Amino acid sequence: MKRNQTGFAHFAIVLVLMVIAVVVGVGYYVLSKNRDSSQSSQSASYNRNESGSSTDCPDPLLVPPVDTEKVTSILYPGQTRGGQYKPHGGFRMDGSSNAVEVKAPMDAKLVAGSRYIEQGEQQVLLDFQTSCGVNFRFDHLLTLSPEIQAVVDTLPPAKPDDSRTTNFDEQISVKTGDVIATAVGFAKTNNAAFDFGVYDTRQPNSASKDSKYKAAHPDLDNNEQLKYAVCWLDLFSPAIANTLKALPAGDQASGKSSDYCI
Repeated sequence: MKRNQTGFAHFAIVLVLMVIAVVVGVGYYVLSKNRDSSQSSQSASYNRNESGSSTDCPDPLLVPPVDTEKVTSILYPGQTRGGQYKPHGGFRMDGSSNAVEVKAPMDAKLVAGSRYIEQGEQQVLLDFQTSCGVNFRFDHLLTLSPEIQAVVDTLPPAKPDDSRTTNFDEQISVKTGDVIATAVGFAKTNNAAFDFGVYDTRQPNSASKDSKYKAAHPDLDNNEQLKYAVCWLDLFSPAIANTLKALPAGDQASGKSSDYCI
C-alpha cells in the first residue's frame, strides 16, 4: 500500500511538472510572438518613412515667371551664347524699363544664391528647389522683393565676375506667383533681360545620352546643369508655350537652335 502511494505521488509530481512546462512554453511562445510582431510593425513603419518618394509635380509644370506680353524675344536653353555654352535660357524685354517683375513659376524653396559685379552693376543669381525633383534658377536680377533681399543680405559681399553660389542657412519657401524681383538686367545700359534655367533631376535629359553632346561636354557627369537642364518652353501650358515659341530668338548668332528644345 505504501508503494502505491509513493508511485502515485511520483506520478502527481511528474504531472505537475509537465503542466508547468506546458504553461511556461505557451507563455514563452505568446511573448515571443508578440515581440516579433511588434518589431515587424516598427520596422515596416520605419522603412515606409525612409523610402518616401517626392511629391507629384503640377501639370502644367510651370506658370510664366514674367508677364509674357512684355517679352520681346527668347534666349533658348542649351546653346552657345557669347562664346560659352549655356544650359539655361532667358527672357528679353527690349524697349522696356528694367522695372520688370519676376515671379516664382512653381512652389519651391530658395536654397542658394550669389551676388556679384558685372559691367559695374551688382547682379543676383538665385537657385530654387522644389519637392518634386525639379529645380530652377534666375540670374541677372537687379532689385529683389524685401523677403528675398533679407536672405540675399546674408551672402558674401559681391565681387567682380565671381558668381559662385553659397547655400543659405535659412531656406525660405515661395509659392507660385510670389514676387522674387521687381527689376532685372543692367540699368546703366537699359538692358532689360534675365536668365531662366530649369533642371529636372528626376532623370538625365535626352541630350546627355547623345554621343556628340558627351564629346562636347567632357565634364557632363560632374555638371548637374548640363545633365538635367530641359527645354522649359515645353513646360508651360500649350497656349503659353506657343506664344513664347512664336517670339524671335534673343541671340542672333544661335537663333532658336537648342540641344533641349525640339
